[in-house]
Amino acid sequence: MKVGLELETEDKSESEDGKTYFVKIHAPWEVLATYADVLKIKVPFKANDIPDNSQMPMNWLATPFRLPEHIMHPEPDYFTASFDNSKCDFFLIDNKDTFFPPSTRNRIVYYILSRCSYFRDECGDKDKKGIKRLLNNGTYTAAFPLHDCRYWKRSRDANCESDRYNLYKYWARFFCFFKEQPLNLIRKYYGEKIGIYFAWLGFYTEMLLFAAVVGTICFIYGFLTYDDNEWSKEICDEKIGGNIVMCPLCDKKCGYWKLNTTCNSSWQSHLFDNVATVFFAIFMGIWVTLFLEFWKRRQARLEYEWDLVDFEEEQQQLQLRPEYETKCTNRKLNRITQEMEPYLPITSKCARMCLSGATVLFWISLIIACIIGVIAYRLAVYAAFASIMKDSPTSNLQVVGPYITPQLATSVTASCINFIIIMILNLIVYPELLPTHLEYENKLTVKMFLFQFVNYYSSCFYVAFFKGKFVGHPGNYAYMFGSLSKLRNEECDPGGCLIELTTQLVIVMTGKQVWGNIQEALVPWLMNWWGSRKARNHPESLYSRWEQDHDLQGFGQLGLFYEYLEMVIQFGFITLFVASFPLAPLLALINNIIEVRVDSWKLTTQFRRPVAAKAHSIGAWEEILSGIAILSVVTNAFIVAFTSDMIPRLVYMYAYQPDSQRNMKGYINDSLSVAKICRSSPALWIFLCRYRDYRYPPGHEKEYEHTMQFWHILAAKLAFIIIMEHVVFSVKFFVAWMIPDVPSDVRARVKRERYLVQEYLHNYEVEKLKVQLSLNSSNDCTCTPMIYPSLPQHEVLSECL
Repeated sequence: MKVGLELETEDKSESEDGKTYFVKIHAPWEVLATYADVLKIKVPFKANDIPDNSQMPMNWLATPFRLPEHIMHPEPDYFTASFDNSKCDFFLIDNKDTFFPPSTRNRIVYYILSRCSYFRDECGDKDKKGIKRLLNNGTYTAAFPLHDCRYWKRSRDANCESDRYNLYKYWARFFCFFKEQPLNLIRKYYGEKIGIYFAWLGFYTEMLLFAAVVGTICFIYGFLTYDDNEWSKEICDEKIGGNIVMCPLCDKKCGYWKLNTTCNSSWQSHLFDNVATVFFAIFMGIWVTLFLEFWKRRQARLEYEWDLVDFEEEQQQLQLRPEYETKCTNRKLNRITQEMEPYLPITSKCARMCLSGATVLFWISLIIACIIGVIAYRLAVYAAFASIMKDSPTSNLQVVGPYITPQLATSVTASCINFIIIMILNLIVYPELLPTHLEYENKLTVKMFLFQFVNYYSSCFYVAFFKGKFVGHPGNYAYMFGSLSKLRNEECDPGGCLIELTTQLVIVMTGKQVWGNIQEALVPWLMNWWGSRKARNHPESLYSRWEQDHDLQGFGQLGLFYEYLEMVIQFGFITLFVASFPLAPLLALINNIIEVRVDSWKLTTQFRRPVAAKAHSIGAWEEILSGIAILSVVTNAFIVAFTSDMIPRLVYMYAYQPDSQRNMKGYINDSLSVAKICRSSPALWIFLCRYRDYRYPPGHEKEYEHTMQFWHILAAKLAFIIIMEHVVFSVKFFVAWMIPDVPSDVRARVKRERYLVQEYLHNYEVEKLKVQLSLNSSNDCTCTPMIYPSLPQHEVLSECL
């Protein structure tokens, strides 16, 4: 009330439960104008006079995807300048009630509430500050801006805005999935921060379309070349694979097995492990660069259109977090502003950094321990599945029976357990104490992503780069915790580990997306349905707008953070491991089409209106995406080289094929080494079996050592990694250099706006001074005209200015 806000209290007897007071806050023009000046909010001063030449050729093709013009562009295009309360007549103010958009009005009110003290002068307890503290101690149960109407119908008053209704009708319904998003209306209603999230999500989904098409073509290529898969034919052939006896995959309960039992998995592996995989891995390395570069251009355009140019400095200087101001009792002089401001001593900073770092390390160690537990489960349970399935009881199942093997059962159950662990560990949140909202969100983003990176991707890294690589050989196997543990390291199928990486990726990625969408849509709806069960029986006239909004779910300070995290984790899946599963971008595209509508539906219908906030970019997520893009080139090169069997096949075909026919006949026999197994109980007998490696046979002078073919294959793998990385990185950096981050027309508009601000302000001051001088006598001028006796009148005025 001291700063000019108007309060209106609804007595508890008027509320639905008879216990809750509602305090309605109104911000008059004087308060809005004062704080718009403080926050340097940009407002229009001149209509944009630069012609729009952005019309695309054959624009009529996009007509089915367009929304009405009043929805896409609810406000005209203006040149803007930072608001100055002393120059109100400089700006285009037609109606003071609607001059500031709703998002700006509720941002100003929240800025006041978050810094308003509630202590009495005689008490002197100056820590009592801000609405957040009142919410934490239970004085208030909630604080939120009101929606402007019910989402399914317009406001009764024709003069009132119905933006929520328009958002629901044109954006939040699923059957609008093929339509463009009304980003300007989202920004007007929810603020720039939420608007830029949906702009990024929409752009990411559009770019996924190209990756999904190419990935699907690569998958179809694998399907069409199904019959050309010579090595799978040899595995399935009774005369070849049926006569090859493989060594046991575990020590006690596993028996000898014939190679042709892996017939189905080898055929499935070919769908993803073929020449097209290499092409798609290279394509995705270039695609991710194009995505990031074109997003920078799109973001630069939004920065200009939404008046976010040069916003970061304002945010850093002005928007200190109330929690930081409350907890920091020390003050120091800011050399720039020459004002006293809160600060955290270096000792407290170091202590908090150490505690925060130790917390992150502890949780990462916990994840690694869980992953090791899952690996131990895989090793232990494989023997159990092998023992249970020894007599093939699953073959009685008509459809899926032939496909169920100990390897598949172990892989699927371990992936499901790993997914459950990921979902449980996903609930961890870190507290931070940083001065500005930008610093707070960036530090939290980096730490949470580091944690989630290990949480989600560690199992895929294990299957891709560790499983089957440190196995040893018969008579000298490697064990996970030493030979006493009896947990022998896992081996890959003769068809390779790539199909198991695909299985792991599909289960974790698809499971996360399905569970995430169900959780996002169903949980808020159920909670709202239960919370408003009594009020729904009352007539609508007795169920006030503020009570309707109070019964909705709160969006929360980290609501948008988890939306970004979900999408960036998905981005990691479709880039880091895409060489193992070309259909990953297609699954991501389908999910994102649903995700856009689920997020918009829940935000419009199931949540209270969040406090508007400004953001000029997606923040630290941009750097994280760039890091993933670089890492993805390395991981995909290693997947093709070490997880896929592409390189061993090519080496065999070009260097070791005995008939020099450049085909794959005899590859399976060539890729399996021979081992001699001796048993003395109940009688002495010697048995030969095969295992997957390139080693000399028993009786050779280099018995069980790696053959020269192994070293040739290793050299080819390393050469492939170096060549692929250099080619992709060269193209990436060339593309990034070729595409400017800011479009030329946007750069021109920014320069013109800055020029016009200076010119118009100068003219405004001159005109104002002319009016002053015409009203006052010449003696009132601060500079004596007699000093310039020969100068014309307008030059004297300029000199005074």
